[in-house]
Amino acid sequence: MEFQQVVDRRRMVRNFTGDPVDAAVRDRILGNALHAPSAGFSQGWAFLVLERAADRELFWRTTGADDATGDAEPNPWLEGMRRAPLLVVPLSHRDAYLDRYAEPDKGWTDRAEDRWPVPYWHIDTGMAALLMLQTAVDAGLGACFFGIPPAYLAPFRAAFGVPDSYVPIGTIAIGHRAPDRTSPSLRRGRRGLPEVVHRGRWTSPRGHISPSNDSK
Repeated sequence: MEFQQVVDRRRMVRNFTGDPVDAAVRDRILGNALHAPSAGFSQGWAFLVLERAADRELFWRTTGADDATGDAEPNPWLEGMRRAPLLVVPLSHRDAYLDRYAEPDKGWTDRAEDRWPVPYWHIDTGMAALLMLQTAVDAGLGACFFGIPPAYLAPFRAAFGVPDSYVPIGTIAIGHRAPDRTSPSLRRGRRGLPEVVHRGRWTSPRGHISPSNDSK
């Protein structure tokens, strides 16, 4: 598939057939994630792969899926997502970055977190996740990135033995697409370049320089 097709076709898929993902495709998805950029080539990420039915059910149970359903009507979103045969949890590792930038070639002599303008360990792991999403599309599969609610992080860690030093930035459900409803959020439409691109200096959405900039 051409790269532009991959970009154009990528969207969050929330309904899966349950058919297994080929092992070679799974490994390509994971392998491509390793090509994400990382500050100082720290590569402070890890990927928890859940394929066995028992492991996937444990994931959904410990992250609140059963609580969300309760005794109410079946949740179509959860039903479709729970059929995904492959779950990948990308985890960021802050210490890998702090350790790397305390090495002699980086010039820092401490592991101070306040040196970092933003937490690159999360950002880099997010870019690895995007490469997995794109590879899934290229392989003809569907995928959805979603978060683990904070209240369920402790049960998730305990269930899968995840160390406290690793932070799950979300989960990627991957599988063969089944027909699903278009997300109501898409009614908002995709923002165009004039709304998000500021050339030379910050401008208002209509292309006029903002009053705060005029006064400078």
